Amino acid sequence: MKNDDSFDVADETPVAPDPLTEIELIRWSQTLAGIARTGLGFTASQYERERFEEVLAVAADINCAADRSHDPAPVVQEWLAAVGEGVEGYVTPKVAVGAVVGNDEGKILLIQRSDSGVWLYPTGWADIGYSPSEVALKEVKEETGIVAEVRGLLGVYDGLRRGFSRVPLYSLVFHCHAVGGELAAHPLECLDVGWFGRGDLPSPLASGDVWADAAFAAIEGEPFTLFFDEPRQSVWNTDEVG
Repeated sequence: MKNDDSFDVADETPVAPDPLTEIELIRWSQTLAGIARTGLGFTASQYERERFEEVLAVAADINCAADRSHDPAPVVQEWLAAVGEGVEGYVTPKVAVGAVVGNDEGKILLIQRSDSGVWLYPTGWADIGYSPSEVALKEVKEETGIVAEVRGLLGVYDGLRRGFSRVPLYSLVFHCHAVGGELAAHPLECLDVGWFGRGDLPSPLASGDVWADAAFAAIEGEPFTLFFDEPRQSVWNTDEVG
């Protein structure tokens, strides 16, 4: 056919959009739930509370669609039970802290997580009363038996956006160096623990494409770029997720 300027335009078959992924559905669900729970924490209006509770119900439906469960009611009740008041009710991501630990041989310290069987650097939730770098050293000692020192920050990423987590979290990852201790896997949190070179990383490895290059550059004393999630032009444009 021809357009108004008489140029030939080939007929095109509409291309179906890519199907929604589980990561996208969970991100939408958790974001809606966060907005609704924060609203419930800051309003005394019964009308607004009812509307926010409806939003929670929709968010729970999306959450259940993501993992193919069939009862959103427990999800709603769990979210409602966590609603606070005022500043305490403002829903924010949880914070996790990780430690990329190198040794004098240029190897990296990894644990095999007991909850998933995947290999990753030592990591855990941030604890009140500790600075982030202190949490990093504490997790290393508890999970592996190794005593380390902090060299600097390696990167920060959004676990929910990356698909590493089903709950909203920011992960702060520190570069550390081993200075003592002996390998001893935590009996509850770790299936195994060990030192690995760049060419003999274990499998399955959790998202090594995100952190491995920067980790080994730091361990080997080479320049590296801190990794973080680049801002998206449109946060809710699914073509830019990743």
